[in-house]
Amino acid sequence: MTPFAAALLAWFNRHGRHDLPWQHPRDAYRVWLSEIMLQQTQVATVIPYFQRFVERLPALRDLAAADEDTVLALWSGLGYYRRARFLHRAAQLCVELHNGELPHDLDALTALPGIGRSTAGAILAQAYGLRFPILDGNVKRVLTRYHGIAGHPGESAVEKQLWQRAEAHTPAERTADYTQAIMDLGATVCVRTRPLCDACPMRGDCVAHRENLTAQLPTPKPAKAIPTRSTVMLILRDTDGRVLLQRRVAQGVWSGLWSLPEADDIDNAWREAQQRARIDDAQSLTPFVHVFSHYRLQIQPLLFDGAAPLHAIADNADLRWCAIADLPTLGLPAPVKSLLLALPEPTEL
Repeated sequence: MTPFAAALLAWFNRHGRHDLPWQHPRDAYRVWLSEIMLQQTQVATVIPYFQRFVERLPALRDLAAADEDTVLALWSGLGYYRRARFLHRAAQLCVELHNGELPHDLDALTALPGIGRSTAGAILAQAYGLRFPILDGNVKRVLTRYHGIAGHPGESAVEKQLWQRAEAHTPAERTADYTQAIMDLGATVCVRTRPLCDACPMRGDCVAHRENLTAQLPTPKPAKAIPTRSTVMLILRDTDGRVLLQRRVAQGVWSGLWSLPEADDIDNAWREAQQRARIDDAQSLTPFVHVFSHYRLQIQPLLFDGAAPLHAIADNADLRWCAIADLPTLGLPAPVKSLLLALPEPTEL
C-alpha cells in the first residue's frame, strides 16, 4: 500500500462518509445507481432521489421491468436524462445477458450503455472488492493537485497521466473503502474553490499546496461562449384543468420526455394552438431562462385557458391531456414541471 493510500484510509476512518444510503447495503445495483446519479450532481441533491428510486425499484430486475415513463418520472429533476435511459437499457441487457446481475468483468461492464471506465471501476471496487481504480471529477482534482499535473484533465494526455496515478495509488486491501475515501476527500476537503488544505492528510506532500497552486489546478477548460435560444411554450388548459402534453422526439435535449408544445414566436404559437383546440384568448406568463450545459434557453410561457380540444388524441401516443395531479407519474423536464405546478387558477387571470 502506498503512503498516499495509507494516509487516505487513516483519514477516512475518522472523517469519511460512512452513512450514505447506497452504502447500506453496498451491493452492485445500489453502487451503480448512485454512481450514475452522482454524475454532474452533488451528494445532497442525489440522496432523496436515490431513496425514492430504490423504494420504487429496489432491485435491478425491477428497473429492467419498469416502463420508461416510470423511470423518467423517478429521475425527473436530476437532469441529463440520457443517464436514466442508459440506466434502464443497461438493466434490461443485464437481464438478457448476465442473469439479472451486473457483471464482475470490466469489459462486460463498459459494454453496457452509460457505464464508462470510472463507473465500472467504482462498481467493481465498492460492490465486489476488486482492485480497480476510479477517476471521477473529485479524484481528478485530488490527483491533479497532489502531483502538480498541469493541463485540462479532459485532455487525453493529461487523463492518461491521471489514470496511471490512480492505478498506482489504488490498494489491493480495503479497495472499497479507499474508493469511497478518495471521492470523499475531493468532495469535502479538496474542493474546487478554497480547499480546506489544513484538514487534508495529503498536504505535506501535495505539490499544489507546497507551491501555492491550488487555485490554478486543475487547469480549467478553455472558456467558450454559450449561445442563447428562444422558444414559446404553449399551455393549453381545458375546462377540467387538464393541460396538453407532447412527448419530445428521441433526439436533442429532454429527448423522450413529456413537455409542452413549442413554437418559435407568438404568431406561430397561436397557429399551433388553433390546430389543437378552440381558443379565445392567451395570457403571457412570466418568461424565464433555463441553462443547459451548451446553451441558454429563453422560455416564454403562453397560457390558453378554457381550451376546447378539436380532435380526439387517443390514437396519438405522443400527445395527451393530463391532469396536474398526474404530473408526478410522468417524466417531465424540471422547469416544465415547476411551471405547470405554479400555474395560476383560472379565476386569478
